[in-house]
Amino acid sequence: MNAGLPLVAVVLVAAAALLWGAWRLLDPTPDKHLVIATGPAQGAYEAFAQRYLPLLQAQGLTVTLRPTQGAADNLALLRDPASGVQAAFVQGGVDGTAAENSTLVSLGSVALEPLWLFYREDSLPRLGLKAPPDKLAQLAGWRIDTGPVGGGSGPLFGQLAAASGLPAAGLVAGESLAVNRVVALVQGRVDALALVSAPEAPLVQYLLQTPGVRLFSFAQAPAYARRFAFLQPLVLPRGVVDLAADQPPQDLQLVAATASLLVQPDLHPALMQLLLQAAAQAHAPPGWFHRRGEFPNPRADEWPLADTAERYLRNGPPWLQRYLPFWLANFIDRMWIVLLPLLAALLPLSRIVPPLVTLRLRSRVYRWYANLRAIEQALEAPGADLAALREEIERLDAQTEQIGVPLSFTNELYDLRAHIHLVRKRILARSGSVQPAAS
Repeated sequence: MNAGLPLVAVVLVAAAALLWGAWRLLDPTPDKHLVIATGPAQGAYEAFAQRYLPLLQAQGLTVTLRPTQGAADNLALLRDPASGVQAAFVQGGVDGTAAENSTLVSLGSVALEPLWLFYREDSLPRLGLKAPPDKLAQLAGWRIDTGPVGGGSGPLFGQLAAASGLPAAGLVAGESLAVNRVVALVQGRVDALALVSAPEAPLVQYLLQTPGVRLFSFAQAPAYARRFAFLQPLVLPRGVVDLAADQPPQDLQLVAATASLLVQPDLHPALMQLLLQAAAQAHAPPGWFHRRGEFPNPRADEWPLADTAERYLRNGPPWLQRYLPFWLANFIDRMWIVLLPLLAALLPLSRIVPPLVTLRLRSRVYRWYANLRAIEQALEAPGADLAALREEIERLDAQTEQIGVPLSFTNELYDLRAHIHLVRKRILARSGSVQPAAS
């Protein structure tokens, strides 16, 4: 009668073990702490990270922003397991071995970063130029600040300068603080300043509107884009900086690298999802060089795209996340491969358990019938000890008074006690018929 109960116990233990194993293997709930390497103060990467911050914190994440010198530093921190950095913004072209690197993955391109080359107007006659330069080779003899060691401007500008025949002698590393580099240009301590940054960066906006400072137009921008796969030509339209003042007064040719959001390959997929969702919101507004909703996108040529990012950029957020809180939707999304088979196993079990429970409860009553049957058989035997049987039936009656069953099973209990009473009457009747014969 109780044979099904061990089977139920085994199934439940197996289900619990399966859930525990799946929990350990699939890791549905990651650590809620994230470290992002940004860049120098007042740079575009810092501005990006500041937009991400409230979006990530709203999902319960603790986010640490790690200031750096720039893209090269960010890349070095990502490659260093001891740094603790899990995500970073990295500029295209900052590392010549990126295409062969397989230890980092991308969540997609998040921005276009033009190479801004600002120069002083009064440097033209001093250095023998009668018209604004439009080829890098014309800048020979200029003192050009290419940014601090660890930044992304120096490596990119160095590649273009080498391809253009511009001697490296005039290229100098600037100070770590971008604002100090801008001051050096404005005060005339350098002739030009190379800066790779998104147009939203405050220092870029400042220099675009500073009297006496002009922006270099790369006449060979399409050629650079053909020579370097990580670059693309851009046009800064006339008047886009200030329509009323008609600044710039003509279209300017620029080259731009792509900024990618890179992460450690073992970063939890749930954190990748949150970063992608934050990026989709932070980079959604249109800009000077892109339309609304164009970023993030998978058009990064240098870094392998994470599987999570590929699915997200192709299909958008998972269906469940549109209706459930993120962490619950993520748990179900990660665990469904286990939950569905488990549910399939539990459905048949749900049909077996109620009858087993019924049998278990009835067994509390029915098992006493064996004792009652034994008393009855002893009563029918020749020479039955009636006094002993009377004691046995009274003991059985007292024991059945202690049986606890739900109200829905009290009829079985009352039937048992009624049957005990019938056997008691038979014993008493037999005792009455025996006593006169003995006298």
